[in-house]
Amino acid sequence: MQVEGFFESLGQMFGAIIRFIVEGLGGIFSGLSHAGSNFVDGLGRALGMETSIISIAILVIGLLFLYNAVRAFMRASIIGGVIWLLLGLWVLSWIIS
Repeated sequence: MQVEGFFESLGQMFGAIIRFIVEGLGGIFSGLSHAGSNFVDGLGRALGMETSIISIAILVIGLLFLYNAVRAFMRASIIGGVIWLLLGLWVLSWIIS
């Protein structure tokens, strides 16, 4: 009888530890998700755009075009830089109101 009580308390202890870890990780990931959501909402509000996945993807593409324009200008490629710059501004003008 005493052995069963020992293993029962050992099982409860391990269960409590596992529950503490799972609830802690759930809280951490919930906080990160909430922070990410607030970041995207603030970004969308500041730029005047919707906060959908497509809008964020178009924003990233437009920023990549602008990055390519800067790289082209650094390589002294004026025509390529102007083309990338115009493409980036054109794509960003779709989503920014």
